[in-house]
Amino acid sequence: MKKYNHTTYAILGILTTECRTGYSIKRLIDQSLNHFWKISYGQIYPTLKRMVEEGLATVKTLTEGGKPDRHEYSLTSKGEAALKEWLEQPIEQIPHERNEVLLKLFFGRHQTKENTLLQLETYKQKLTETYETYQAIEKMIKSNHQHHEDVTYWLLTLDYGKRVATAAMEWCDTTRDYFKKEEE
Repeated sequence: MKKYNHTTYAILGILTTECRTGYSIKRLIDQSLNHFWKISYGQIYPTLKRMVEEGLATVKTLTEGGKPDRHEYSLTSKGEAALKEWLEQPIEQIPHERNEVLLKLFFGRHQTKENTLLQLETYKQKLTETYETYQAIEKMIKSNHQHHEDVTYWLLTLDYGKRVATAAMEWCDTTRDYFKKEEE
């Protein structure tokens, strides 16, 4: 079977949920996937168009009086097969992140310790906000989707994000303490 890019597989997966329009797909990405997989709004519609052209999805145009036409997408059996095949493939690479605070710390000798400490505190604050967002998402999932067949997988993915944020916050504290001890 043909290989597709990860954006295609992500949208194939999204189409297994209640999301059927480009707008609802974008909302789901913004509320969940965007925390670990970036897909720009400009990628969604071209990907959906290609998926329809390649027989992975169908599109139905709904006309509502006085409103723009709405396009609803659904997976085809070919799309379901492509998603299933991709899901069963081994992971190709370990993820690597681009982290600005680590890049700046790597070259930290060229800035003041005060600025390094400020950057660490700012980073920790952003991580704290991210962790709080994850907690809010978890609460929403547990209260609004507790019987959804995907809830376990959503919560496990969210747990990963919470653990990564917690580890990074602990790293910030340890690194800050290192610099403060160095000053003594």
